[in-house]
Amino acid sequence: MSEHPVASERAWHFYVDDMLACCEKVMLYTDGYDQPGFVTSQLNYDATVRNLELIGEAATHIPADVRNAFPMVPWRQIVALRNRLIHGYLGIDNDTLWSVIRDDIPALQVQLLALKSEFES
Repeated sequence: MSEHPVASERAWHFYVDDMLACCEKVMLYTDGYDQPGFVTSQLNYDATVRNLELIGEAATHIPADVRNAFPMVPWRQIVALRNRLIHGYLGIDNDTLWSVIRDDIPALQVQLLALKSEFES
């Protein structure tokens, strides 16, 4: 009987790639919007929230040793945001959401690219 790797054994760096792709989508889906326009754009709003959830989900698959080696990435906050969005804890505060989109996602993209660059070198 041959052993096949299970899906959970997917290499962690692919999850970093997923996170980067979702960051790109968040920035694309919110480009040209201000907060009120974004909040009223249901399709962009829902797609953006979904990609924020996916970023957090992918982060849960990054091993602890990698997380510890790259403490500049706010791993716990990313996962916590995912949990708040998925489970609808206390609803979604649009001011916080907009701050994450405008400030945290571009910073996260830079951090993940640095992680990826260091890993590949």
